Amino acid sequence: MKKYLLLLLFPVSVFAQDDLLNEIDTVSTEKSKVESAFKGLKIVNLESTKLAAKGDLYFIVAHRFGSIKDGFEGFYGLDNANTQIKFVYGLTDWITVSGARSELAYDFSGKLLIKNQEKDGFPVAIVGFGSLAINNTLKESLYPKMTFENRLIYVSQLLISRKFSQNLSLEVAPTFFHENFVLDDNQENSQFAVGLGGRYKFAKRWSLNVDYAAHLNRVNNSPYKNPLSVGVDIETGGHVFQMHFSSSQGIHEAGFLGNTTGDWTKGDVFFGFNLLRVF
Repeated sequence: MKKYLLLLLFPVSVFAQDDLLNEIDTVSTEKSKVESAFKGLKIVNLESTKLAAKGDLYFIVAHRFGSIKDGFEGFYGLDNANTQIKFVYGLTDWITVSGARSELAYDFSGKLLIKNQEKDGFPVAIVGFGSLAINNTLKESLYPKMTFENRLIYVSQLLISRKFSQNLSLEVAPTFFHENFVLDDNQENSQFAVGLGGRYKFAKRWSLNVDYAAHLNRVNNSPYKNPLSVGVDIETGGHVFQMHFSSSQGIHEAGFLGNTTGDWTKGDVFFGFNLLRVF
């Protein structure tokens, strides 16, 4: 009787072992994606490779005070601020769209996930970013022949990041942007830049963030500078609070890439913050 039982159980045992081996093979070959290279949708000014999850709605208030070099006369920047109100929505886990408005521009943008960074696999995360801005600073009283098309600014970026450890993430962002209207006749409308950014987590809920953008074809006599921003991220449950100093008061991409006026060497910098709340 025992022999018959063993014979009946033998095929079941073989199939069970085969299933287990198949499961082991599947787990060993699957590459898991690396999460959270950046906690914020922006590093400081530069977009990060983070996207909104499907169905998530972000409400963002970004604020830049005036230059602190104005001293007490400008109440250390408090008298001349620029504020941006922005909504970001995750259409899918790989497409994010947004709309924003500030004193300087209306701004509409989108992010497309091209490839995730993988553990023991693909070494970087790649995200495409594009935006359309409408310049609010051009006054028809100064430019009577101004048309709506003159106000448009287009930006295209490839965001490439790598999370090197639980503490360190870096990003590079080759950038093309086109301004339909430029103040200097010698400045080309189509312009190129390379953005660089990084995040170093030095405590459980705190990180140091830095980003910079090098303009590649700015005219030599331009009054504008390359933007440099330094700040901290503070994670507090449902939102991330970013505080920073930046040489740019512009918040939209074209504003800081092509029209930064501040200069760290002269103390001409702007204190600001980004407050993100997700629903």
